[in-house]
Amino acid sequence: MRGGAGHRWPHRGTAAVTGTRITALDVTRGFAVMGILAMNIIAFAWPEPVYMTPMAGGGSNITDVTAWAVNYMLIDSKMRGLFSMLFGASALLVMDRADAAGRNIARTHIARMAVLGLFGLLHYYLIWWGDILFLYAACGMLLLMLRNWSVRALAITGAVLIALQALFYGSALLAIRLAHDGGAASVAKEYDRFVGQFTAGSTQFAEQMLVYRGDYAAILYHRFIEHGTQPFAGVAQFGAETLGLMLIGMALFKSGLLGGAWPIGRLMTWCGRCLALGIIANLALLVWQVATGLDAWVVATSTIVWSVPFDVVMSIGYVALFMLLAQRFAESAIIARVAATGRAAFTNYLGTSVVMTSLFYGYGLGLFGEVSRAACYLFVLGAWALMLLWSKPWLERYAYGPMEWLWRSLARWQLQPIRSHA
Repeated sequence: MRGGAGHRWPHRGTAAVTGTRITALDVTRGFAVMGILAMNIIAFAWPEPVYMTPMAGGGSNITDVTAWAVNYMLIDSKMRGLFSMLFGASALLVMDRADAAGRNIARTHIARMAVLGLFGLLHYYLIWWGDILFLYAACGMLLLMLRNWSVRALAITGAVLIALQALFYGSALLAIRLAHDGGAASVAKEYDRFVGQFTAGSTQFAEQMLVYRGDYAAILYHRFIEHGTQPFAGVAQFGAETLGLMLIGMALFKSGLLGGAWPIGRLMTWCGRCLALGIIANLALLVWQVATGLDAWVVATSTIVWSVPFDVVMSIGYVALFMLLAQRFAESAIIARVAATGRAAFTNYLGTSVVMTSLFYGYGLGLFGEVSRAACYLFVLGAWALMLLWSKPWLERYAYGPMEWLWRSLARWQLQPIRSHA
């Protein structure tokens, strides 16, 4: 199996016993953290409703609608799914290595998740409302009990959890729509509130424009006082799907896909089939949305219900694609930089939150609600360049990214050596 100089592409047991980094996994994580920013950029730059539809604001001209359509087709939910799968795989890898090193697996894993949860709360309250770390930490706690499950059991359980959450939201949205269409007066107000949030004149839109164009104190008040329970509510709202994606990630690692053990031919087959199926299905949903004039109910259900199985399939397709690129171009300079970006993914994730909120929020440059949807992706390109530029030189000198080192040190209650031994 092809690899770059000094790289190994081990099966699960090899990586666990030797502690060798799985370079292809780092590469995939690097692409994922870059993709997460492409998914989140509108949530940094505009009120939350704009994330789902251009009809909520941010421009409905052809350029912005095209940017929204490309995001819907290729990025939205797919990168979150990929990131969640990688988290499950990485958690399993860390537990395996703790076991091989003779450390207490439960203590190692629980400490890591507890510290991650603390980072998540600080991230949410002090930096950005779109934090995913606390959700990952809460769901990640359960992975300890499931680490010895078979690939089949992990995959089936993960799929069931994802389906159950989609079914829950789908049933609720369908019930509201049917009751409204049937003339139920008691539901009309709730339906109008639901539809109204996806317009530029909504209360939610106006509130967030006011808050995030304001000073830091107003933003802190908004998060701590008015929305202080959001991180915990998010676990209830999205926990089933997130845990399901993590379990699929563990299954993909045990199967060898996320362990760098699959040959290029098999990766090409999975990549082609998964991405083709997902793109065709999402294209059909996109056509439906456009044909209805981006009706709020159609857009919402297409995003959080009907596209879910195809988004998961596309996430797996992206895993195969990025693992394929990692092997096929193992010796290229750009892949080496992507791998370094993945090794410092925690720092890059938090760093982009600091940079983007400083650019868009009122206490920074105050660009919130000012940059068109399409133009927001120029900021993404700039951030990608920064990730690729700083990560590799740093990791040539140091063993971990700054936040990775802090996470590791806090989880072990001891400052870890940071100088690289390479």
